[in-house]
Amino acid sequence: MILTVFLLVLLGLIALGMPIAFALLLSAIAMMFQLDFFDTQILAQNMLSGANSFTLMAVPLFMLAGELMNAGGISRRIVALASTFVGHIQGGLGYVAIFASVLLAALSGSAVADAAALGSLLIPMLREKGYDAGQASGLIAAGGIIAPIIPPSISFIIFGVATNVSITKLFFAGIAPGLMMGLTLVAVWTWVARKHGSIKPSPREPWSKRWKALRESLWALMLPVIIIGGLRGGIFTPTEAAVVAAVYALLVSLFVYREISVRDLAPLFINAASTTAIVMFLVAAAMVSSYMITLADMPQDLIALLEPVLDQPKLLMFALLVLLTLVGTVMDLTPTILILAPVLMPVVTKAGIDPVYFGVMFVMVGCVGLLTPPVGTVLNVVCGVARINMETICRGVWRYVVAYTLLLVLLVIFPELITVPARWMH
Repeated sequence: MILTVFLLVLLGLIALGMPIAFALLLSAIAMMFQLDFFDTQILAQNMLSGANSFTLMAVPLFMLAGELMNAGGISRRIVALASTFVGHIQGGLGYVAIFASVLLAALSGSAVADAAALGSLLIPMLREKGYDAGQASGLIAAGGIIAPIIPPSISFIIFGVATNVSITKLFFAGIAPGLMMGLTLVAVWTWVARKHGSIKPSPREPWSKRWKALRESLWALMLPVIIIGGLRGGIFTPTEAAVVAAVYALLVSLFVYREISVRDLAPLFINAASTTAIVMFLVAAAMVSSYMITLADMPQDLIALLEPVLDQPKLLMFALLVLLTLVGTVMDLTPTILILAPVLMPVVTKAGIDPVYFGVMFVMVGCVGLLTPPVGTVLNVVCGVARINMETICRGVWRYVVAYTLLLVLLVIFPELITVPARWMH
């Protein structure tokens, strides 16, 4: 009964258009009344403890690093580097977008930031080459969702906090599937480019220009090396890595590339702070619901419900894959993590599934949800950048959604594709 009350109140309020953070708070209050105890002190304490986390300090710092990278010319230099090396082959600008998506994913950790940065730079160029708006924007959107998978990932940080899974292990486990997502885009774009063989690629750049682009982007390329090397060597934690990323991006933008000045920093800090405030309030509200879900023993009820498939991990993963896909069409990634991850983790543990592997799969499915209407956060961002409607971008992105879904099925059948590289890297 308590599960029914929680779902009815939560989904009903979301359907009415209430912000998810407030819907979570009210659903927690509804569960309190259902359990016949209401205590405002519990609400306050859990909201405070939810936001009062050393690990979550990484969120505003990675947000700030992303803002600094976009404004400081780091993103533009990554695109220029990719363009000089692969822009001359058939469909070259598409490969530039994919290559830049993977590189930027290792810098920002935010799908929305990467999609917006790449969209503003590459969509006009793709359209000028002759690709229609749907194909250009669909590729950019599909490339943007690699960012939450390749470290540093804000989504992995939130998942780790919500489920008490090692964030460092999640970071390393995300590298291989993130690269697989990039290869998946390459395969699909190759097929698209062949259909448009009449579009002439750019001329091959001389090696002098390639070396110049490489030298100019070297400072940007060093950031993921520093972060991954520091984590693997035990030099700093993920939270401290966020400090390193923010300070590094600030110094490079101010003193190396010199594309921003001290006067330009205030708007960047404000943007990072406002985005962080939304995320942190959502985390705080979710912690109240998480407390009530645990108090009501909901995970054990779910384990009992799924008892017939607990001894078949792959079948259970397929079932959870379908569930998360359906949820992802109507809910953004962060609230999906905060609501479902704490509930599903005891089920996954009981079935003997590696929690790190499940975390990577959970975030990957949620990322695909960013490409599906009606919510589709990344779709909406790219639509705004490209100034097109939702129908146009859906025509261009559907093939990438199908390809990503097939990749997820492959990873369910062969979980070693994630777990083995993760153990080796860590």
